[in-house]
Amino acid sequence: MTTPGYRDMPSEGWDPDAPVDFAEAEDFLRMCYADNRKLGSVEPRLAVVRAQIAATGTYVHTPDELAYGARVAWRNSSRCIGRLYWRSLVVLDRRRARTPEEIFALVVRHLCMAGGTAAANREPGAIRPVISIFPQAQPGRPYARIWNEQLIRYAGYRDVNGGVTGDPRAVTFTESMRDLGWRGKGDAFDVLPVAIETPAHGVRLFDLPERAVLEVPLAHPEFGWFAELGLRWHAVPAISNMRLTIGGVHYPLAPFNGWYMGTEIGARNLADPDRYNMVPVVARLMGLDTSKPNTLWRDRALVELNRAVLWSFERAGVKITDHHTESDRFLAHIRNEAKAGREVPADWTWIVPPMSGGATGVFHRYYHEADQRPNFYLDADARALALHGHRAHAQRAPVSPAVVAGPRPSIPTQAVPPAAPSRVVPSPTLRPACPVRH
Repeated sequence: MTTPGYRDMPSEGWDPDAPVDFAEAEDFLRMCYADNRKLGSVEPRLAVVRAQIAATGTYVHTPDELAYGARVAWRNSSRCIGRLYWRSLVVLDRRRARTPEEIFALVVRHLCMAGGTAAANREPGAIRPVISIFPQAQPGRPYARIWNEQLIRYAGYRDVNGGVTGDPRAVTFTESMRDLGWRGKGDAFDVLPVAIETPAHGVRLFDLPERAVLEVPLAHPEFGWFAELGLRWHAVPAISNMRLTIGGVHYPLAPFNGWYMGTEIGARNLADPDRYNMVPVVARLMGLDTSKPNTLWRDRALVELNRAVLWSFERAGVKITDHHTESDRFLAHIRNEAKAGREVPADWTWIVPPMSGGATGVFHRYYHEADQRPNFYLDADARALALHGHRAHAQRAPVSPAVVAGPRPSIPTQAVPPAAPSRVVPSPTLRPACPVRH
């Protein structure tokens, strides 16, 4: 394929020094005002924007333009299967925030709202899609960003023998956070600090309070021993290092979340050999014949691992979806968009679930591959920061005190090659929820 943004073809690079392209701004604004007749005629707005770009190299979106652009960016996200609900995205305008402390406080509020505890009429676990949009990048000037790839990720600790406790993907990032002064607990599900960088303050590390990290302990509907593994996972998957682009304006700090599809946890995070690698552990405890691959022990263990994830989240009242349901919803999204006269950009390699792909409807078709804007992009330097957690000009700073939590069980240490880059519970008790906030 040769379409930018798909598979091995990178998207067009971003030049932070370049002024906004008025043609891209005009395309977006005409689409926005055509879809939102209440905004009136677009012509006066275009004249204002043209003048702003001429004077400053950029322009400022109105709240209506910002909200519309963020929702369309989700609609255009070719690697997301959950776009049926793109209109329901809660857009939080955080463009006035400047200091790391202000940004972090708003990140915590984001997680509380997304986790279902920021309103009196919602329960913890009623996950909703949310995006928080912080100040835009100004041409030729440094900008604020979050180094972490997700607001909530688990640390990885390598021991002297090369084994890892926690997430092997996060080993290098964890080491860098420790070099910056952070001290974790050293267990298998130790939440990493949020690294926030601003032009005036360098990088600062903040530990998320427990009220912002909704977690689900994992058990199995039939296997009592499963809970004794001490596995758990957080409920809000909030991507935090992708750049939001709307009408030529770039927002490098715009964390957003939906809710989990079970296979993201059960078939990737807990299953991949270079992550928690729990498939062989589950297979052994199931008593499966692992001597040869044609016994399909991996497949059988993988199914039970995913059953455990879905059952545990449902038992705890935390929103999650399975890959069959979400595949059907995505096809419904395609039909809805066709009625609106729009094609749906999609990357087959990401839309098809990582388990039982051929048993889902999304497997059996081709997709429109196009890089449509507004959209989200992962820049090379953002990817590197998320993996390695360091930069030559990063300033060392004091770390806020670690959140105190009770002891958590840990899974067995995994053996990981030195060159790698990078909690039974009697009831589904969740981590403490955020206080009610309107």
